[in-house]
Amino acid sequence: MAVRGIEDLLNKVRAYNPGADMEFIKRAYFFSSEAHGEQKRKEGSPYIEHPLAVASVLADMKMDTVSIAAGLLHDTIEDTPTIKEDIQKRFGYELAFLVDSVTKLGKIQFQSSEEAQAENFRRMLLSMAEDIRVVMVKFADRLHNMRTLQYLPEEKRKRIARETLEIYAPLANRLGIGWLRIELENLSFKHLMPEVYEDLVRKVATRREEQEGYVNVLIGIVKNKLANEGIRAQVKGRIKHYYGIWQKMQRQEIPFDQIYDVLGIRIITDTKASCYAVLGLIHSLWKPIPGKFKDYIGVPKSNMYQSLHTTVVGPEGRRVEFQIRTEDMDKLAEEGIAAHWKYKERGHINPKDDRYIAWLRNFIQEIQDVRQTPQEFLDAVKSEVVPDTIYIFTPRGEIKELPLGATPVDFAYSIHTQVGHKCVGAKVNGRMVPLKFTLNNGDTVEILTSQNHTPSRDWLSFVTTSRARTRIRQWIKAEERKECIELGAKLLETEIRRRGLSVSLLKGPEAASAASGMSFEDPEDMLVAVGYGKISPQQVVNRIAPSSIQEAEAPAIKPAKQAEEEKGITITGMTDILYHLAKCCYPVPGDNLVGFITRGKGVSVHRKSCPNLPRLVADEERLISVQWKASDGAPHLAKVAVDTLDRPGIVANLSAAISSLNINIHHMEAITNQLENAHISFILEVKDRGQLNAIMQKLAQLDGVIGVRR
Repeated sequence: MAVRGIEDLLNKVRAYNPGADMEFIKRAYFFSSEAHGEQKRKEGSPYIEHPLAVASVLADMKMDTVSIAAGLLHDTIEDTPTIKEDIQKRFGYELAFLVDSVTKLGKIQFQSSEEAQAENFRRMLLSMAEDIRVVMVKFADRLHNMRTLQYLPEEKRKRIARETLEIYAPLANRLGIGWLRIELENLSFKHLMPEVYEDLVRKVATRREEQEGYVNVLIGIVKNKLANEGIRAQVKGRIKHYYGIWQKMQRQEIPFDQIYDVLGIRIITDTKASCYAVLGLIHSLWKPIPGKFKDYIGVPKSNMYQSLHTTVVGPEGRRVEFQIRTEDMDKLAEEGIAAHWKYKERGHINPKDDRYIAWLRNFIQEIQDVRQTPQEFLDAVKSEVVPDTIYIFTPRGEIKELPLGATPVDFAYSIHTQVGHKCVGAKVNGRMVPLKFTLNNGDTVEILTSQNHTPSRDWLSFVTTSRARTRIRQWIKAEERKECIELGAKLLETEIRRRGLSVSLLKGPEAASAASGMSFEDPEDMLVAVGYGKISPQQVVNRIAPSSIQEAEAPAIKPAKQAEEEKGITITGMTDILYHLAKCCYPVPGDNLVGFITRGKGVSVHRKSCPNLPRLVADEERLISVQWKASDGAPHLAKVAVDTLDRPGIVANLSAAISSLNINIHHMEAITNQLENAHISFILEVKDRGQLNAIMQKLAQLDGVIGVRR
């Protein structure tokens, strides 16, 4: 089977590239076959069949010899004892680079699967900017894996399908490879929602039978009209792909029965002028639907896609979508960057086609300029490859492409970072709008700026582009760093003066030595840590001037370690750190906790269900793991809200119930409203979550109580 497979592959390559080095491909095949040996795939077939299938997909894409060989060898470094140097020695640097670039970082230990996924994508994108063939091999590998996904466990199937739908399919679209995007989307849809997919397949098959006759009549009408006008063109019907139909159902919130354009008509003509002439003929035959015309010839998509789209009301009142394009445009729409690739230059595209990955080079520059968490990076990737885009005009008529849902702030940052930072308002089509306003395709946007203005953290809640989000976070972190340096310096100066030492120690070699001894790159990083509360001023001064430890007075604040022992809290990876229990959620022993590093006040400890947590999560780097130690029985404050009917004696009944469980009431407030209900808040002293749950259950059972919550 495998031997026949290599012969089929060679014949396929020979058909489009008669001068290809067949011996080179054969050597890659035999090397891969020997390396994988007796390995089997999940369904039991010899593993070598997978690399053969990947190479075959690359041949379908008419890739060069080195890419075909990379498809054959792509799993050797990851799944066999083979190393990059082995491949380089036998096949050269170019092939070794491609194979190594598509290899997952499997031998590195990551803290989470999310971190591993992020680093693998980061590696792929960096390599892709150097040689676009990296992603072509990756696409072929992912496509064959998706075609054989049914053999994997359900959880793994869904994870791979979701990753494919969120990143690989949009990336294929960004590079203009239409057929690949459609197949990846349909396969992902099939595995993520199998029942919905199968139901839609059946309905489309039925509708196709109903519509084919109708579409054939339309094709006949169009062909006759084109012939009468002397316009050369091909006219053919096409079925919209399943995932696209499902997306339309979701977007418009309509059932399948109300989708009338499952079949569309594509007209392929010879020149750009003919495209517009055909459009005029279609509109003369049937009434166009307002808002359903898109001119992607005049304003091409970022992936260079060009076509005219229009939807008309055809015979019997049915909606019909037409796509009109030239042969070159049609080829480009299906093959994208692969249609223009020049392999003689070892993976470097010619200047004309460099625009395909200009967005990638800009994006890579963005991600290298700022440190991002794995989730921030993956979100940035998704926003960059998102397929739904809008076109916005500057007052001078320049066009900016932005993702669907973009705001004036996104637009401002797309012009220049400083325009974004100084943005105070925006006019859309001459009318003032809020900064969180959602832009629409074709809007003209004017940004109003002020030299005294700075970015707001609130912007992070509504911007959609990775550039805007990255630049805002960069500015916030830079400002916070400045504040922390100032605060850290003040705290250290106070501690040094308290010990009767000279402030000049902070600028001398002692400070640099202390920073190095505490694993900081420089004294400035140490000041930041003090300002954030990650380390205490006492710890730093003890290292700067060890002789002052015995002379130091007892600190006004109880040492954090001592407080930690008493309150029963462990802060992961940190000792001697100040912290306090947050009063917004009053955590008690038994609650799941999370810590938030504050500036100058140590760690604020919250319940994971704290309503303030979503706001804090915007700065994930400041969230740390916190756990309770075994409960020591000491009382902890907890807040309980009780909604009741406003009747005499209700407060007394609640208080009596609380006292019956030997729970002390630390504080109480009561408010009534116009609906004759009362809202009563208690701050109670409880031992742990179990005791708190017991009193909440008891209160909920009292007559007149509507609800009890923390």
